[in-house]
Amino acid sequence: MAQHKSAKKRIRQTARRTAVNRARLSKIRTSIKKVETAIASGDKAAAQAALREAQPVIQGSARKSVLHRNTAARKISRLAARVKSLSK
Repeated sequence: MAQHKSAKKRIRQTARRTAVNRARLSKIRTSIKKVETAIASGDKAAAQAALREAQPVIQGSARKSVLHRNTAARKISRLAARVKSLSK
C-alpha cells in the first residue's frame, strides 16, 4: 500500500481515470452496435442516422486518448463503407 501523499493521490487519480475511460469505451461500443444492428436490418436511413451519432463519440474518444486516432479513423471508415454499400 502507498505511504507517500503523492503516491496515494496517484492511486486516486488512476482509479477515477480508469472509471471514466471504461465509461467512454462502453459508450463507443454501444454506438458501434447501434450502427451494426441498423446495417443488419438493411435500413440505410437508420444506419446513416446511427453513424452520424456514433462518429462524434468515436472521434471524441480519440481526442481524449481512449482510442488511438488511427483506430478511431479505421472504425469510422469501415462503418461508413458498410453503410454506403447498403444501397447496392
